[in-house]
Amino acid sequence: MPIVVNNTLNQIRSMAMGGDDRTEKARRLAELVSNLGGYRWVGIFDIGPEKATILGWSGLESPAHRSFSMNEGLTSVAIQERRAVICNDVRAEGRSLTMLPETLSEIIVPVISPGGGQVIGTIGVESDRTDAFSSRDQEVIEQCAQSALPLWLLR
Repeated sequence: MPIVVNNTLNQIRSMAMGGDDRTEKARRLAELVSNLGGYRWVGIFDIGPEKATILGWSGLESPAHRSFSMNEGLTSVAIQERRAVICNDVRAEGRSLTMLPETLSEIIVPVISPGGGQVIGTIGVESDRTDAFSSRDQEVIEQCAQSALPLWLLR
């Protein structure tokens, strides 16, 4: 794994364990993930029993959905199936619930509590290109989600 990825994962882990406000930590973590892959937008979400709520996001644009029902979008698939979900063309995928209007592809990675417990959060990444996410992107974002786990555990 390239050194830049390792360094970023260490930064994410360290920041997620810090004593800062969760919202500010989530915003900074989203920026790190976004910069790591050159992604257009990254959102970090809390998962509750009935809805997902955005905790922090990269960039200045405010997302279209601050929270949404657990029955909506590909996030519900990622949570129910406990796996990353990639949508290569959101225009062709009716279940996609994008946060920004120019999004053409997205990936949602669930954050799973230790020991294979419940899904406690998600990291959603959007791109303005179709077919933007490869298996390498998925692997890196999954590693970012694992590194950011303390954000959800140290409330």
